Amino acid sequence: MKHMRWYLSLTFALMAVSAAFYFIQDSIFHKTEDTFFYMLQDIAFVPVQVLLVTLFLNQLLTMREKRALLKKMNMLIGTFYIEVGTELMKQLFVFGSDLSPVREKMLVAGKWKERDFINAQTALKNIDYGIDSRRGDLEALRSFLNSRRDFLLSLLANPNLMEHDAFTDLLWAVFHLVEELCARKDFSTLPKSDLDHLSGDIKRAFTQLLIEWLAYMKHLKEDYPYLFSLAVRMNPMDSTADPVVK
Repeated sequence: MKHMRWYLSLTFALMAVSAAFYFIQDSIFHKTEDTFFYMLQDIAFVPVQVLLVTLFLNQLLTMREKRALLKKMNMLIGTFYIEVGTELMKQLFVFGSDLSPVREKMLVAGKWKERDFINAQTALKNIDYGIDSRRGDLEALRSFLNSRRDFLLSLLANPNLMEHDAFTDLLWAVFHLVEELCARKDFSTLPKSDLDHLSGDIKRAFTQLLIEWLAYMKHLKEDYPYLFSLAVRMNPMDSTADPVVK
């Protein structure tokens, strides 16, 4: 109500000032017809002004703000993969059966174009990962993720990332996996139904990790080619990865 009163007061004050200037103009020049003519001419141009400001100028400013925000978000995404994502991709990979098709789609190269990234992401959504929580070391996975819990919470609390739905979903998937693993004391006594449930949680996190990593690599290729070069050489899904430039 206070804000509404303030807006109404400002509206009436501005209208009163405008009316006062029109009155002064008419009192000095005594050209009432001209005053109304130019007043109506200005009012007629108001819709055009609204069109230019709201639809064009405002849209350009919004796009510029989004690009700036996207750069900030990609910095946070890069930090995530440095601190958690890259190692987590390696650890979750061992839970799959035959993931050679995954490796093939993840072998990013310097000659990749935008279409290559999109095709790889689409393919990763449809691959059968054959994830089984019995294949890997759940204890080691829990220890690793639990040691990064505070870092994951700090990312979830960052308001900038709320604008990036896909990466926010990834964070929630990883954090949910942390909670699921930490909620169990002994993995050796778990029934098949619960192990299958953990397999689903691992698959969800792993799939989103891979897809978002490709999106991050695409960003590096476009904006930071020197970082892209190192990331390609350190590809966690490449068994022959080597940071040494050859």
